[in-house]
Order: sequence, then C-alpha cells, then structure tokens
Amino acid sequence: MARALNTALRDAMRADPTVHVFGEDVGQLGGVFRITDGLAAEFGEDRCADTPLAEAGILGTAVGMAMYGLRPVVEMQFDAFAYPAFEQLVDHVAKMRNRTRGNLPMPITIRVPYGGGIGGVEHHSDSSEAYYVHTPGLHVVSSATVADAYGLLRQSIASDDPVIFLEPKRLYWTREDWAPQAPVEPIGRAVVRRSGTSVVLVTYGQTVPVCMEAAALAQADGRDVSVIDLRSLVPFDEETVYAAVRRAGRAVVVHEASGFAGVGAEIAARISENCFHHLEAPVLRVTGFDVPYPPPMLERHHLPGTDRVLDAIERLQWADDIERAWHAVSA
Repeated sequence: MARALNTALRDAMRADPTVHVFGEDVGQLGGVFRITDGLAAEFGEDRCADTPLAEAGILGTAVGMAMYGLRPVVEMQFDAFAYPAFEQLVDHVAKMRNRTRGNLPMPITIRVPYGGGIGGVEHHSDSSEAYYVHTPGLHVVSSATVADAYGLLRQSIASDDPVIFLEPKRLYWTREDWAPQAPVEPIGRAVVRRSGTSVVLVTYGQTVPVCMEAAALAQADGRDVSVIDLRSLVPFDEETVYAAVRRAGRAVVVHEASGFAGVGAEIAARISENCFHHLEAPVLRVTGFDVPYPPPMLERHHLPGTDRVLDAIERLQWADDIERAWHAVSA
C-alpha cells in the first residue's frame, strides 16, 4: 500500500504540474513512512517541500495555493498532529467554495496517516474521522486495499473539493497483486468485499481486514456474513449499505475510533431510520473504547478484533433465536 500511495503521488505530479506536495519531512527524508520517497529528487524542492513544524501554517499555505490555481497535497505526519490546523480546516478549507458561491474551489488533498496497531504513543494513533465527517464541505475517504490506495488518492487529487485522505497506518505494509491502470470505484461508492445473507458488517479502513477474517470464521458456524467497505465516509453510499441490510435484516458497524458519537453512531442511526421494517434485530456497533488511546502494550485490548466482531454476530443470532422461541410459544 505504501508503494501504491507513492506511485499515485508521482503519477499525479507527472500528469499535472499544478500538483505540489508538502509537509513535515516529506522532502529529503521521504516522509516518516516513506510515502513521499523520491519525489523531491524527481520534481525538485519547489514541488515537494519540507515545511516547519506548524500545521496551521501548512494548511493555511495550502488554502492560498489553491486560491491561486494550484493543487496542494498536504501530509499531516500523524493523525493527532493535524489538530493545530483544525481552525484552518473548518473555517477556510471546508467553507471557501460555499463562501464564494463556487468561484474559489479548494482542490486540497490532506493526507492523514491515522489509527493504531503500530505501537505508537499518544498523539500518534488517533482515529479522528468523526471530526472531519461532521464538517460540511469536506470529502472524507479511507483506503483498505492497495488498489483503492492508488485509485482513491488519484481521484482525491483531481477533485475540486477538499478531501481528507485517511491512510490506515497498520495497512501500509499489506501486499496484493495490483496494476495502476486497474479501475476502482469513485469517491462516494462503497464496495461489497464479501457477499452474505445473514449479517452485514459495515466498516472501512483498518478494520476491513478484521471484518473479512471474522466473516470467514463465522462461515464455519453457518453464518453467511457480508462485508461492506465504505471507502468513502463523505459522501456516504446509502444505496449499497441499505440494499445489503434489507436483504440480511441484521447489521454491525465496525470501526477503530471510540464509540460515543463516532461515525458508527451516524451509520447505525441511518440504517435504523431507513431500513426499520427490514431489521430483525437492533443495529450493533463494535468500536474502540471511550478512553484516550492506550499505551502501546495495551492497544491490542482497545482495538476491535475478530473476537469482538464475532461476539456481535452471535448477539444478533441470539436475538433471532429468542424471537423464534417467542413465536413458537405464542403459537
């Protein structure tokens, strides 16, 4: 995945001279995760530039560049490092196109390595997507596969709307066969990674592999589990999600971020409102705990794993068993 992201940046810079990459240590070092490796050598420091450690200044500069017709791609070195730039993001990046009645688009891509699972310390392992999806004017995407890492990043850079591009750090080293020319679904479209008829797991980013493993394990117990990779949190693909839930009648939303007021709460609410007459049980959520991100030695307890996902699937099955027993007694 890291190589696919690097290739996407290189191809975008070759295709469009208005694409500029900058952030902390992205130039000579090639980024902490080496996602920008080799770009400064190929395109020069004027198009792949290191910046001071000042996130608000980085994003404010990107706003000015976008207003003058450039397409900046900003790297926030770690998820929580982006918080000092939040005022720029909410007040300017997200609102400028609306404020100018469409006359000033904001073709800014903000790359955010996010999430845990790599043994990072505080400020290096946040899942901050709920802050972004709550801000109108932003597109928010997250790749879970190598193909999506390349395709979604190319689409993000080409977009005239600002895109928060969330890169799951623990998937950087995943490998799969892939060709850059392979088509991927556009921003705003979810993908059914596994089809099933008994339960739907709705997820994105680093928890997609977790859900795929849980679905495979559940099959041994006779559970036919579907896995939907949202890919895009904003825009949200209601059509794909609702169609799958209406077929199965049961849904579990899985994400790594804390549960309270998280993205999963919004998804569960939308499913409940729009699929109510098709649901056989309440929509469940499997999330991180509502605590500050724990130290590295404890993060395995915080991150949703296959056991917690399987437990949620079993809880839905218990509800179904109870309903059948109730009908049998009533009859």
